[in-house]
Parts: sequence; structure tokens; C-alpha cells
Amino acid sequence: SPENGPSQSGRRSDRTPKIYTKTGDAGFSSTFTGERRPKSDRIFEALGATDELSSAIGLAGEFSSEKGHEFVEQLHKVQCMLQDVGSNIATPLSSAREAHLRRTSFSEKPILELEQWIDSYSEQLPPLRAFILPSGGKSSAALHLCRAVCRRAERCVVPLVQAGEADPNVAKYLNRLSDYLFVLARYAAMKEGKEEKIYIKPEP
Repeated sequence: SPENGPSQSGRRSDRTPKIYTKTGDAGFSSTFTGERRPKSDRIFEALGATDELSSAIGLAGEFSSEKGHEFVEQLHKVQCMLQDVGSNIATPLSSAREAHLRRTSFSEKPILELEQWIDSYSEQLPPLRAFILPSGGKSSAALHLCRAVCRRAERCVVPLVQAGEADPNVAKYLNRLSDYLFVLARYAAMKEGKEEKIYIKPEP
């Protein structure tokens, strides 16, 4: 009907904020503290790796959900924690005011929770007797990919921590998260009855 035509939908979209701001077209972006830095700055490299990690976990979560894995809720919680990781990274301590620090501090509690999860799954797994290749079904392989992205995110964050720009707990969380993702990948393969491929040295 005419009421639902393009003109009306156009008016509705005029009231909707645009997804593009154009503020980064010159190659700069803003930290949470308001600093303008080049997009090549290591803060944005770390933020990008963290965002990529959350996206990879989202994909792994979808595969895992299709298989009915109960740990999917944990993966969603991890994604929420990665938002807090990003907030901390985006708040360089050198320019943060007290109000910024209150909003973006990162505690040790989520690290301890990851350790509890790791211990719980590790107790149920057969011992490692060979080098495991990323494999074991779609859920497992996707979680292995998450682990690799997590390691890269950690490598991006460590220099920020060493420079006093990010909270050490953020690096610790990512370090523990990669361990969790590895154990979870093995657990997913076991629960699905999928074979984990192992490294076999090629014949000379």
C-alpha cells in the first residue's frame, strides 16, 4: 500500500543513526579517553584481534549449539568478557582519568572462573600422548581456530601491558582463555565421538 512505500521507509531511516561516521576516513580513530591515534596504532591492532576472536567464538558457538553442547552459554559469557577486554584496551592508562578507570577496570575474577572451567573439562579428557592437530569435527576445529586467534590477541596485548597502557589481568585472561579453548576443543570432539587427528612425522 502507499503508506508502506519507499517514501515512508525513507523517512523512518532518516531518524535512524547512520552506521558510518566518516570520522576515520583520514586513517585515525579515537580511544575511549578521547585521544586521536593512527589506525595502525597497536591499541587498534589489539582491539581488532579481540573483535576477531569474539567473532570466531560466535561461529564456534553456532556449530556447538547445533550439536547441543552445554558449554555454549560459557562461550557467550566469554564474548561478553571480551567486550570488557576491548574497553580496557581502548582506555590507555597513560591518558585515563579516574572515571575512565572505574568503568573499564578488569578484575582477576574472570581469570579464576576460566581456571575452574579448564579443570572441570580436563578431568574428563583422556591424557595427551601426541601433538593434536586442529580437527575433531566442526565444533572442535572451530574452537581450535578460536584458540589460535586468541594467541594472536594475546601477542597484541602483551606490549600494551608492558608499556603500562593496559591492565595485566587482560593479558592473563587471554592467556588462560587460549588454554580453555584448547581443552574445550578436545572436549567437544570427545562428546561428539569425533577422532582427533594427531601429528605424524612424514617419512623422509
